[in-house]
Amino acid sequence: MRLPASRLRRFELTLAALLLAVLALDFAFPLPTPAADSPTLTVLAADGTPLRSWAGDDGAQRQPTTPEAVSPRYLEALLHYEDRWFRWHPGVNPVALARAAWQWARHGRIVSGGSTLTMQVARLVDDRAAGRSVPAKLRQIARALQLELHCSKHEILSLYLNLAPMGGPLEGVETASRAYLGKGAAELSQAEAALLVALPQSPTRLRPDRAVAAAQAARDKVLTRMQTLGVWSAADVADAKLERVFAPPLRARWLAPLAAERLRKQARRAGRSEAVIQTTLDAGLQARLEQLLADRLNTLPDAASMAALVVDNRTLEVRGYAGSADFNDARRGAHVDMVQAHRSPGSTLKPFLYAMALDEGLIHSESLLIDAPQNFGGYAPGNFQADFSGPVSVAEALQRSLNVPAVDLLDRLGPERFAGRLRNAGLRLRMPANAAPNLSLILGGGSTSLEELVGAYTALARGGLAGRPRLTPAEPATEARLMSEGAAFIVREILESGGRPGNPFRESSQRVAWKTGTSFGFRDAWALGVTDRYTFGVWIGRPDGTPNPGHFGANSAAPLLRDLAAALGPSDARQQLGPRHQPASVSAVPICWPLGGAEAATPPGQCLKRRTAWTLDGAVPPTLPDRLRPTGLVEAAWTHGSAGRERVRPDCDDQAVRHDVARWPTLLQPFLDTAERDPVELLPWRPGCVPSTPAAAGLRIVGLEPGSVLRPTPGQASISLRLQAVGASQGVTWLLDGQFIGSSEQPGASQLLTLTREGSHALTAMDGRGRWVRLPFEVQALPAPRRPAAAGGMARNGTSGTLQAL
Repeated sequence: MRLPASRLRRFELTLAALLLAVLALDFAFPLPTPAADSPTLTVLAADGTPLRSWAGDDGAQRQPTTPEAVSPRYLEALLHYEDRWFRWHPGVNPVALARAAWQWARHGRIVSGGSTLTMQVARLVDDRAAGRSVPAKLRQIARALQLELHCSKHEILSLYLNLAPMGGPLEGVETASRAYLGKGAAELSQAEAALLVALPQSPTRLRPDRAVAAAQAARDKVLTRMQTLGVWSAADVADAKLERVFAPPLRARWLAPLAAERLRKQARRAGRSEAVIQTTLDAGLQARLEQLLADRLNTLPDAASMAALVVDNRTLEVRGYAGSADFNDARRGAHVDMVQAHRSPGSTLKPFLYAMALDEGLIHSESLLIDAPQNFGGYAPGNFQADFSGPVSVAEALQRSLNVPAVDLLDRLGPERFAGRLRNAGLRLRMPANAAPNLSLILGGGSTSLEELVGAYTALARGGLAGRPRLTPAEPATEARLMSEGAAFIVREILESGGRPGNPFRESSQRVAWKTGTSFGFRDAWALGVTDRYTFGVWIGRPDGTPNPGHFGANSAAPLLRDLAAALGPSDARQQLGPRHQPASVSAVPICWPLGGAEAATPPGQCLKRRTAWTLDGAVPPTLPDRLRPTGLVEAAWTHGSAGRERVRPDCDDQAVRHDVARWPTLLQPFLDTAERDPVELLPWRPGCVPSTPAAAGLRIVGLEPGSVLRPTPGQASISLRLQAVGASQGVTWLLDGQFIGSSEQPGASQLLTLTREGSHALTAMDGRGRWVRLPFEVQALPAPRRPAAAGGMARNGTSGTLQAL
């Protein structure tokens, strides 16, 4: 039957009017902006584990997700339990609405709402559509139709997954899964999926952390429905019902809170509004790291803190980041991120100095260095243990972290050059105001951060390439050459096993190259470690920069580093940088002390001590020049006749025979045993042919500088100094203000000088050959001597001091 044209026209006009009315209403009452469009900021670990989140403007916590990122079990349970016709209806289900209306008319109350999933989303995006009243339901219907008009089914489902109330401040299935179950929504079992489907029905009453019985009953109801509908088998449902509902109380369970805060601030400064920030952190490793620091808190004072950083050598990705020891303890400066803080690095820069010196051809691993009192233009460093070892190799000096050899080497390399090389590789040394790089750099005279130190130490495992640690996958891998591959190998070998060639690589998975450091005044204790897989570092101190007495690198930071290495687990080189190998530029060469050259190129009589050294690029550099006698370490000596039992001068003996002898550096003379010296040097002089050198001629007093002003320790009535006469031979006689105070038969014996009188003084040392050296100094602030004691106090023979051999 065909409608008359007039009626058809009226029908078309009516339809158009309705369409215009709908469009006008849609324009007049637009959909509210879903809260999911301004979600909480969530910082995630590499595997998606939330590390820390910040509530949105509405106070809710939600972690965005998509249907593809959620377990298929959850989607099955949700759609079959809540809305089986979701894929086909236009936003409302007429059958369900009719059934709900009939129940309301029959019982006088709402028995079932007939809500579709789209209507539930409408209720979540429009607060005025919430509730079970008729006006609220009508508004829900209108909003549901509006949603279907503007959004795809996928978008509507995504809104539900992100906005569904889950109890307390939690919204969305991913947030609830992480908070209640400790796992991502992609990993839900059937029982867990059913629990989270049931929870939005009454999120307060069914919270699994508060109402276990109610939550389990609601979950079982969903499971029964899935069995009834034939979606899940009876056996699967029976097994699922056996799972016990349990959830810990909701609280802030943060990991890496300071790393997360750092990334949040970076996003804000860059003007980015992100819902999720992905990091490179390993959630499991991070949890172990934080527990490790927490277990050590009771060993530290209340105001002290700790920090640690773990970096993957292959990718430069940060795997563990602890900026403070306890984020909840304000006494320890909990909110100060000590991974980024600038502090004195102590001795942790020494490996880079030795690597640069290797690359410059100044040293090899067994080069002879001097660990004895020295003065470098007014800078006189000492060792941490306050004693000296005399002759040491590069490997020994680095492994024992000796200060004087490092300052000596930096003086030869140049502090400005050293600082510049470090800066180019990403480790910037910040100097005090108006200060230029100087020799104190190598002992912690500048400042840097744990992050920059760890980045530089990665060079030891990456063939000499240092890198900037990456906290997010989006950050580019930034690297720069800090040392050659060969220098990295040699320095790492020294830090791992002492640096002696011939020691095979140990098979232990915990083989660690490590270095400690302590800043002046015990303010900072450091330890850095390198394995095939990771580079990691720890810092211990007070965030406010005040001293932390009794805590230094070796006794506090090193044990923590050892435990961290164990917590990191075995190093699987196959997954990282490949197997360890000795670079072609590195070779093991027998060398001789004191000259330092290859044994094959050293005359047998000048090879006083043999060692095997790692050398670089075929170079075997000689021992560094003697600062006191720069004429070289090979000197001519003459003996009387071919038997050679007495030393002579060639100008007074017609039978003088020349010998080219190897001489140890002057400052090492007091430390040498008789067996270490050249036999010719030990021969007595022939009478009448003894050199006449009354002046100092290489003789030097070590332990007191000319013009020094000495003051006693508060409460002490005297001043004690440890002295040596370097370069002396045949015994030493000591004079104070021209009066004898003691002597020693051994030329290099240490002497203890005790001073008891104020005023200007002069100390003289004279050896058996008649050479002498005079050193003026001043003593102030000593208490007045008691009477009727002699004017010299503890002195004898009227002098103002005493001397005692050590």
